[in-house]
Amino acid sequence: MQRRILASLAVLAAALVWTPNIAAAQSPGSDYFPNLPVVTQDGKTVRFYDDLIKGKIVVISFIFTSCTDFCPLTTARMLQVEDKLGDVVGRDIFFYSITVDPGNDTPEKLKEYAQAYSTGPGWRFVTGKPEDIRIILAKLGERRRKLTEHRNDIVIGNDATGEWSKDSLFGNLDRLVMVIRAMDPAWRDQVRTVPHDDASNTGLVFTDQPGQSLFKKICAPCHTIGVGDRVGPDLQGVTARRERSWLSSYIRNPHKMRAQNDPTALALAAKYKSARMPILGITETDAADLIGYLQSETTRLSEAKKNADAAAGVQGHHHHGHEHHKH
Repeated sequence: MQRRILASLAVLAAALVWTPNIAAAQSPGSDYFPNLPVVTQDGKTVRFYDDLIKGKIVVISFIFTSCTDFCPLTTARMLQVEDKLGDVVGRDIFFYSITVDPGNDTPEKLKEYAQAYSTGPGWRFVTGKPEDIRIILAKLGERRRKLTEHRNDIVIGNDATGEWSKDSLFGNLDRLVMVIRAMDPAWRDQVRTVPHDDASNTGLVFTDQPGQSLFKKICAPCHTIGVGDRVGPDLQGVTARRERSWLSSYIRNPHKMRAQNDPTALALAAKYKSARMPILGITETDAADLIGYLQSETTRLSEAKKNADAAAGVQGHHHHGHEHHKH
């Protein structure tokens, strides 16, 4: 039920203070983080500590390109954070997504994955020798052996000050942006406000449209309704293009439909091959709520366009009448 998935995401959203497991609590630096070689999505070999961490403010997520669960949503939410931070990413703050499947995720696969999300130059996707990546992941608190059990939270840190924390991408992104910016002592000494954005407000919304909260939480990072394709397709009119039963099945388990060679599911996978729709634990009731919301939003946008066109037509008629009167 919607209540269950919202509750589980709320748990993910809880921020946790994290101190690396070392004797010195401040500035762990090279005494804690390994300086092993890693490879970026551009095929460039760099040193993990010296080149990626040393003296920097960083935001680190954990992904693998064949993930059918939360990785695509995690990356899409990271993309929203990158958009909000703007040009400070790559200048003052650095984004890293480290694969938990280095045996499979080559730099080429990571580059294709990054390009699917149109990530900026300040965001690097990192792989390397499996044994080296395992050591790095363990230092960052990622010690699970099964891919399906890897962490969905992110690590935020400032190596220069020795401040580190865990957080989640599934809460309010305006708050998360403030947490990231506050890693900079110079920035947090000033009074700042972040512009409000409805798309990032993932708090519980009381509404007569139960699918609205779910859409904002798990769909909006990849999809729009009437604004154009994002990471995935624009969903305006999708309830007219697809059968309701198909939509319900696809929303609940897109991986299963691809495995069954459903032609529409395969076509979508081919078009959005590095950002495939993940399995999000949606129930049949949740899917029905989402479909209902998509239908109502499509109707609302259609009516708004008709009203705008009608108003434009009236104005055009009046304008033509004035011109005729002049003659």
